[in-house]
Amino acid sequence: MAKNKKEFAVLGLGRFGLSLAISLVDAGCEVMVCDCSEEMVNEAAEYVVHAEIGDVTNKDFIQSLGLSNYDGVIVGIGDNLASGVMTTILAKEAGAKFIIAKAGSDLQARILKKVGADSIVFPELETGRRIANQLVHGNYFDAIGLSSTYSIMEIDCPGEWAGRSLKMLNLRAKHKVNVIAIKRNEELFVTPDANIPILDDDILVVIGENEELAELNGMR
Repeated sequence: MAKNKKEFAVLGLGRFGLSLAISLVDAGCEVMVCDCSEEMVNEAAEYVVHAEIGDVTNKDFIQSLGLSNYDGVIVGIGDNLASGVMTTILAKEAGAKFIIAKAGSDLQARILKKVGADSIVFPELETGRRIANQLVHGNYFDAIGLSSTYSIMEIDCPGEWAGRSLKMLNLRAKHKVNVIAIKRNEELFVTPDANIPILDDDILVVIGENEELAELNGMR
């Protein structure tokens, strides 16, 4: 039987993590939170279905959380790069399906992506409520800013692209963007095969300059 509610785990509770957890609950999701601060966990406990006090950089603790059962895992540690990196690695090893990590700089974002984060958020640009809305509706990448000039965006497959492969479209040369994933029905294909034809109802996750993305968005 299919789940009625989406389920998310928030690892690390600061203002961002707490705001995101509450917003997800308000949107009808089931949320589990973890932090080493008893005070922060107690504050979140009145809103979420499950709250754990523990060290999210500890392998045994992370393995005990059953992260593979959640639709997404949010690593809310942005002020301590080492902790954020370790938590991301452990969550990936524990089978997390989709990891969103908080970053405070472009350098942190690049490092977190290299160690397993599927998406990066900058709290200065994305409020917890907006990200929660994206998660609830499946738009993990919709207009997530990576810097002042680059973003990741979801676009519906333009009609003229249907039936053609990424290799044939040569988007990097023609539009200066890269397709980093394809959403097809309920599945997300990360680093898709460049030789497989795109379908008319596919959603493409693309990264590039904001002006180029806006132009592509207008092709839908």
